[in-house]
Amino acid sequence: MSHEPRSAFELPERLAAKADPKLIADDERHFAAVAASLEQSIAEVADQLEAARKAPGGTGRFDGQAAADRDREIHRLTGRLGALRRFGLDLCLGRTVTAAGETVYIGRLGLTGGDGRRLLLDWRSPAAEPFFGATHADPMGLASRRRYRWTRGRISDYWEEVFTPDGLEDHAALDDQSAFIASLSTSRSERMRDVLGTIQADQDAVIRAGSSGTLIVDGGPGTGKTVVALHRAAYLLYADPRVGHHKGGVLFVGPHQPYLSYVADVLPSLGEEGVQTCTVRDLHPEGADAPDEADPAVAALKTGADMVKAIEPAARRYEHPPAEGMAVETHWSEVWLSADDWADAFDAAGLGTPHNEAREQIWDELVAIIAEKHDEDEIDVELLRRSLARNRDLVRAFDKAWPLIEPTDLVAALWAVPDFLRMCAPWLDEDQVALLHREDPEAWTVADLPLLDAARHRLGDPEASRIARRREAAIASERGVIDKVVEDLLEAGDGNVEEMILLKGADLQDALVHYEDLETAEPDLLAGPFAHVIVDEAQELTDAEWQMLLRRCPSRSFTIVGDRAQARHGFTEPWQERLARIGLDHARLASLSINYRTPEEVMAEAEQVIRAALPDANVPTSVRSSGIPVRHGSIGDLGAILDGWLAEHAEGTACVISADPLEEHESARVRSLTPALSKGLEFDLVVLIDPQRFGEGIEGAVDRYVAMTRATRQLVILTSA
Repeated sequence: MSHEPRSAFELPERLAAKADPKLIADDERHFAAVAASLEQSIAEVADQLEAARKAPGGTGRFDGQAAADRDREIHRLTGRLGALRRFGLDLCLGRTVTAAGETVYIGRLGLTGGDGRRLLLDWRSPAAEPFFGATHADPMGLASRRRYRWTRGRISDYWEEVFTPDGLEDHAALDDQSAFIASLSTSRSERMRDVLGTIQADQDAVIRAGSSGTLIVDGGPGTGKTVVALHRAAYLLYADPRVGHHKGGVLFVGPHQPYLSYVADVLPSLGEEGVQTCTVRDLHPEGADAPDEADPAVAALKTGADMVKAIEPAARRYEHPPAEGMAVETHWSEVWLSADDWADAFDAAGLGTPHNEAREQIWDELVAIIAEKHDEDEIDVELLRRSLARNRDLVRAFDKAWPLIEPTDLVAALWAVPDFLRMCAPWLDEDQVALLHREDPEAWTVADLPLLDAARHRLGDPEASRIARRREAAIASERGVIDKVVEDLLEAGDGNVEEMILLKGADLQDALVHYEDLETAEPDLLAGPFAHVIVDEAQELTDAEWQMLLRRCPSRSFTIVGDRAQARHGFTEPWQERLARIGLDHARLASLSINYRTPEEVMAEAEQVIRAALPDANVPTSVRSSGIPVRHGSIGDLGAILDGWLAEHAEGTACVISADPLEEHESARVRSLTPALSKGLEFDLVVLIDPQRFGEGIEGAVDRYVAMTRATRQLVILTSA
């Protein structure tokens, strides 16, 4: 007995006109083909993944590339399978009909049927651009565009936009509101709502802009900056050959961990698993527990770009060759290592090589210099190397002249030893040196992170250097054992002589070394270099923090997203001037001026708050009204307000924003945050508690403005008075 396939549409009664078979029959047939192809694709990718996992990984240097290729293929297939399984028919975002009558369905991923027919066109492909970019002024060759709203895997509504007079016929689905405005009237879930199908033309132009140079996306609350930033990350990885995973990929930097959790599902839903996301704190291991700097004067000194410059002269203090020569005893004879020899060896350190890693290059050069001094002797260089490694006087002199240094020790020395700080930062006056002095120099704060990061970059990870040395020693040991076995076999006359001689070759001996069993350093996935860096809420970064990001993107390819009016510590200069000061010249500026999120009732009060402190603030224009005025009341009303709202609204989230979190009011649908941690987030209901306690001056005004504009439907302000 055959079953009728379930319809992709589940429209409420009030939308019965949109359920007319004349309007949706073509979609139903197409979705049936998508469902069949999706099932087949999942099975095929699962089989490919299983086969890739069973493929041999290689055991030696010969097989290293094959193993790496296999791992990359497993990663690609795992991401593809996860994306296919994450969605059903809701892979489809909408469709377009061209003026020539061709229908094209747009998807989060591309999908091809068994007959080779393209069922879904990947949203990031150039051919999909009209779906997002067409306007009545420039329809980009379209006759119509249909957008779907998916609810639990089925279409709960759809909208038809028609760009030609002929297209008005037989279109009962025409709606007065655009899909974008309609989507903004829905409740916010705990995770950010997927608005890919409702991106407006101005945002799409920013998303698809090229990756070269620096692009600034400036916009006030609710203008879709975060949506643009996330979609731009996915688009560049897909469409820009200068940015793809094998070119360095994309780093996405957000303001805080609640923000990263909030948007965690968006990039995978766009078909992109490979973007590295983090906060500035995450860029250095000490950032996890570091508190803010308590003294504003100390913070001001440390967060300027000049302070980071002290790291270079500090490191150079530990890179001076010995001024006097020394006698070095070897297995063959005693040779003289002059001061000039030391200087030549130190010159062998490659330009840009981190200090701790350069030790190996210098030591290799010392071995070569000492070997050359045995002109008349036949010496074994490997034996000489082992001999010199056990020469205590030589090792002591080398360690003193070019020691292995922990980055934290270098920065701590600046705060612990005033004379050292004066030497490395001569622009500081005596009062500033005294201000930076600390009894506990390793009591790290957020303001220290850029210096710790600069020191880590300049010096390298000493533990990684130790692991590299142990690894080389283990490889040498394995090669020695293999060489001994081959020698014994040759002496015994066992086996094929030609094969034994081949085994003595270095390449084949390499193949016998068990590289996969050797110790390796854990890679730092945030170290870069990255092909492109996207920074959201960029107005908050200090000059020193910008250096952390520039270090990770040598190409200077950035997308910088922010709002000068939301800078807690003030931002009076133009974007281009600020960025030029930290090393990003010739930045392009794109402005988003329409507030799609915040109701005009809320924005009217928020505008008064920010303009009182910043008269020239770029306040966006709201295009929607909730019909709910801002409510004022007493803190004693908080419980009743939350209970009443939860009872009236089966969906959506609320947030209580206060100077100190009120965790007793938190639940599955109610958050409690400070103004700083609410930045970048949005909630249906926002309740502000004593906003006058958020602070004074620009910082207080910005915190109140940011907190107020988190509301997508209703704002309540409660005070103690």
